[in-house]
Formats: sequence, C-alpha cells, structure tokens
Amino acid sequence: MLQEILVTGVAIGSAGLVYVAAAARVVKQYERGVVLRLGRLRGGVRPPGFTLVVPGVDRLRKVNMQIVTMPVPAQDGITRDNVTVRVDAVIYFKVVDAADAVIQVEDYRFAVSQMAQTSLRSIIGKSDLDDLLSNREKLNQGLELMIDSPAMGWGVQIDRVEIKDVSLPETMKRSMARQAEADRERRARIINADAELQASKKLAEAAGVMSEQPAALQLRLLQTVVAVAAEKNSTLVLPFPVELLRFLERAQQPAAPTPEPAEPPPPPDPNSGTSS
Repeated sequence: MLQEILVTGVAIGSAGLVYVAAAARVVKQYERGVVLRLGRLRGGVRPPGFTLVVPGVDRLRKVNMQIVTMPVPAQDGITRDNVTVRVDAVIYFKVVDAADAVIQVEDYRFAVSQMAQTSLRSIIGKSDLDDLLSNREKLNQGLELMIDSPAMGWGVQIDRVEIKDVSLPETMKRSMARQAEADRERRARIINADAELQASKKLAEAAGVMSEQPAALQLRLLQTVVAVAAEKNSTLVLPFPVELLRFLERAQQPAAPTPEPAEPPPPPDPNSGTSS
C-alpha cells in the first residue's frame, strides 16, 4: 500500500514538473507578454519576469519595448519646384501598448515602414529643393506628425524621424556649383569696389591736406624713396611732383612785353562839320 502511494506521489510530482516546465515562461526586462487564450486576449499585459500559461490553451506573444531604428528606403520624387530628387531617411519608434501592437495590426514594423515611405514621398512633393537642403528640421517634424497619427492606434509611438541624404542629378549639381561660383564672384567684386571707394575718399582727404601744406608733399616723396630703398633694389626711380615740373616750365618761358597804352584820338574840330 505504501509503495503504491509512493508511486502515485512520484507520478503526480513528475506530472507537475512536466506541467510547470510546459507552462513556464520568462519575459525579459525590455519585453512585455500578451496572452491569447483560445484566440482571445486574456487579462492584461504580462510584466517582465517569470510567468505561467496554460499549455495547449494559452499562447504567449512577447513584444519588444525597446526603441527600434529602422531605415526608410530611398524614395524618388519630384519637388514642388520640379526637381527630381532621391531622399532616404531613418525612423526611431517604440511600442507603448503591447496589446494594441499585437491585436490592432498584423505586423507593426512593416506597417510603420510602409507609412514612413508614403509620408516621405508626400513630403518630397510638398517641399521645395531649398527646404530639403537647408530646412530639414521642419521637414523632420512634419514627417513625425504624419507617421505618428496612425501609429498611435497601433500602440506605437514615433520618437523621431531624420532625413539622411538628398541625392540630386548631376546636371543639377553642376548648375548649383555654377550658381555658387557666380555668387562668390559677385561678392568679391562688390568688396573690391567698396575698398576702392573707401581708398579714393581717403586719398581725396590726403590730397586736400597736402594742398594746404606744400611741404607735406615733399615729406611724402621722401617717405616713398625710403620705402623703395628698403627693398635693396639696384635701380631707384625718383618721381618728380607735377607741380615742380609746371613751375620749371613757367620759369623757362620768356616774359611777355608789356603793351604800351594807346594814345587817345584827337578831339574833333567843331568847325569841320559846318559848311561855309
């Protein structure tokens, strides 16, 4: 009798161990468990740790709650200003409701990927080329809003969306390069013209000062000679002021004779006009 009880106990214990082994599940810290009993959602979401399910009746689906980094395939499109571009992006999202991610959508990763591609093509058609190149922060926010609206019904939260690269045709790249070169040349010419204007104003002021003090011109001439001689040249060209040449020219010309004053005509004879 005792032997039968022992055998029965061992059988029950073995059956219990087999049941526990079949029913035991471990949910990791970054996961949540969703139990479907005979196809219907059973209770709430299972937290991380050790949990039990009914073998053959319950089905436990584990949902990763970590942030997922998903590249969005490059999309070809035409911008609002009729430029063909190829844009790719990357999307960061995570599951906030494990039950909705399992019940509301068949494959939430595939759904988010398709929604991201559709939204990216839509953004390309609504934007100008300059916005795609220089105003990406605003476009990223628009993409995030477009994807996040339907994703919330799937238990998914969009963390952020970033446009990675914008590929342009070679003809457009050459045109932009020529435009940038022309703009830089225009700015260089403006800077040179402004420098010439400022220099001319300063030279005009210096000429006004030198005209009041003729000795200043001679001092300036001596400073020029010193600057030229500092280069250790074998030939020294000494310029002469134009005023000095004009003075020498006037000194070499003979003095013009002073014209004598003309004698006044004699007064008319009063009797010459009368007849006898």
